[in-house]
Amino acid sequence: MPTPTVVIAGAGLAGATTATELREGGYEGRILLLGSEAHHPYIRPPLSKEYLKGDADRSEAFVHPDEWYAQHHVEFMPETEAGSFDGPAHELFVSGGARLTFDSLVIATGASPRHLDVPGAGHGAVYVLRTIDESEWLRSALSVGGRRVVIVGSGWIGMEVAAAARGYGNDVTVLGHAAVPLAAAIGPELGRVYEQLHRDHGVEFRNGVSVVAIGGDDDGPREVVVSNGERITADIVVVGAGAAPNTLVAERSGLDLNNGILVDAGMHASAEDVYAVGDVANPFLPAIGQHLRNEHWANAIAGGKVAARSILGQHASYDDIPYFYSDQYDLGMEYSGYGPLAADAEIVYRGDREAREFIAFWLRDDRVVAGMNVNVWDVNEEVQRLIRSGERVDRARLTDESIDLAAV
Repeated sequence: MPTPTVVIAGAGLAGATTATELREGGYEGRILLLGSEAHHPYIRPPLSKEYLKGDADRSEAFVHPDEWYAQHHVEFMPETEAGSFDGPAHELFVSGGARLTFDSLVIATGASPRHLDVPGAGHGAVYVLRTIDESEWLRSALSVGGRRVVIVGSGWIGMEVAAAARGYGNDVTVLGHAAVPLAAAIGPELGRVYEQLHRDHGVEFRNGVSVVAIGGDDDGPREVVVSNGERITADIVVVGAGAAPNTLVAERSGLDLNNGILVDAGMHASAEDVYAVGDVANPFLPAIGQHLRNEHWANAIAGGKVAARSILGQHASYDDIPYFYSDQYDLGMEYSGYGPLAADAEIVYRGDREAREFIAFWLRDDRVVAGMNVNVWDVNEEVQRLIRSGERVDRARLTDESIDLAAV
């Protein structure tokens, strides 16, 4: 009788978490873990934070030591990409023409960075940041110091790279579509807190602009041409324009798609015995009654665990509150909450925004739907408790620092 087999297409954090949870949950069949890169699975936050800044060793980014996979009988297949699958036959077609038979298939193909589609964007001095190799190349370029760095995009990646670049003593200019950095993620009021933080550290901003071309001689500096007509000289250009889910396998195989692969709360896709996890998955969250795709590392862990439990035949449901963190200069923060509910919610504060030590709460009908603690620590569990409870809160008590948050 053939050995039961789980094939995991994608060797990022979500794929590695799925494999880990399967083994820890007692799964005794084969686990094939397919990675498009040569490296074993690693996590991405350090690539724009600790590792990029030079505060962490490369090895600290990896999910497990290399030997873990053989020790736990996880068959790691590097530089192997999935093409499509035959659902009724339970076969996955991979690069090179091979076919892998599966009992369960987990699609964990992640997302790819968006590139600039303008003349000159393919030059070697123009970087994107998604892989550990790209982080290493960028770290090497930035660490020289004294260079002119232009960052295209004022989201989390762009702002974290800006902080790292300034830490190495480079001149930094950030170009953003929005009128305020990070506005799409946390709103303009809090976005201005970050903008001022960066300005205090010498970063220049051009808000409400786009890049129309990147010029310059091959042997010389680049010239970033902006929609307002300005030309900005750059030795290094970093594009942080977001990412798009890698749905090609799903498209070729007929899975239901909508901003990623649609999955239910148990991470089941629209084909039998097929699951999707991580950046590529758009799971249904029972807590808010809607699908929500996010690209943060906590989602990769949560979704991978749920998929593994579903494969093991357990009742599993995605009930983790979305979470991420960011470190820029001396400002650290943690965010928990549901972006769609926070988008037009009222924000109230506990603490001192001027001193950049506070907690922001997003309220809908006096219920906390998201919270962000900035340079205030050991409160995230309480923030998540308030979100999870769904109960109305007393605003005066919520914003009063003299009252223990646990008592709100």
